[in-house]
Amino acid sequence: MSNSSSITEFLLLAFGDTWELQLLHFWLFLGIYLAALLGNGLIITAIACDHHLHTPMYFFLLNLSLLDLGSISTTVPKAMANSLRHTRAISYTGCAAQVFLFFFLISAEYFLLTVMAYDRYVAICQPLHYGTLLGSRACVHMAAAAWGSGFLHAVLHTANTFSIPLCQGNAVDQFFCEIPQILKLSCSDTYLREVELIAFSIFVFLGCFVFIVLSYVQIFRAVLRIPSEQGRHKAFSTCLPHLAVVSLFISTGIFAYLKPPSISPSSLDLLFAVVYSVVPPTLNRLIYSMRNQELKDAVRKLMAGCLSAAIDCLHSSTTDSLWPHPMGLFQADP
Repeated sequence: MSNSSSITEFLLLAFGDTWELQLLHFWLFLGIYLAALLGNGLIITAIACDHHLHTPMYFFLLNLSLLDLGSISTTVPKAMANSLRHTRAISYTGCAAQVFLFFFLISAEYFLLTVMAYDRYVAICQPLHYGTLLGSRACVHMAAAAWGSGFLHAVLHTANTFSIPLCQGNAVDQFFCEIPQILKLSCSDTYLREVELIAFSIFVFLGCFVFIVLSYVQIFRAVLRIPSEQGRHKAFSTCLPHLAVVSLFISTGIFAYLKPPSISPSSLDLLFAVVYSVVPPTLNRLIYSMRNQELKDAVRKLMAGCLSAAIDCLHSSTTDSLWPHPMGLFQADP
């Protein structure tokens, strides 16, 4: 193809050459997607419904679950549909939309994780100023800044990427439209503009990472000075899950976007793309709920309430079907 104007669709990377392998990947991705929907949906509903969880930490966690749902819904359903239909095609517009949405949600999630590190720092190192520094208005502003920064990054990268002439075919060596893989299709030095923009974004992300690391250094120093073992356990239980999420997210994302294209085969690219785009949205709810008793109690209460409502509804419908309406007993025979 001579240039990007003649490209009407891209061809994504297939998970297998045979129908059986593609069907296997469909069911695997379906299970992961449903687990992410269920887990994050439970967290969102539990936090929204339980007034005891209307605190800054859980407000940011609710935003994180929303971003996780959005990011995994951007990539996985299209991959499942292609596997089920035994095709690799995605339209040019669909590819651009996927790049924009994925980069928007991933960037916003990273900025939100930075805000969450600040939240934990203030809660543990400056507890007397927590209500002042992280009031409801401040929390809304910080969350809006994370979403807005992600949106701005996505607009810049998407506009710049799809303004680059493409003449190396239309096959994207990834199961979704990823910027580094699209840049491989460029036929001129204009792709260096996007490389420079990515380098700038990486500089910003590294600045956030340094902030997160410094915050946790102060947090762990403060935690070790807590005389109560129960207090130390509670502090670690809210900090270590966040640190685990950040470490997984950053390590795999940086590898995908900073490595030279020639140092790894497509299979390794695919593995790391799955790790940083699919695994965090699925495991975040496990990581955060596994060591957080308040959230586990809220989810358990929510599930118990839903189960009780379902039993009452079933009992009511069964009773109505077994016993006729009282007015029906007094109806005259025809």
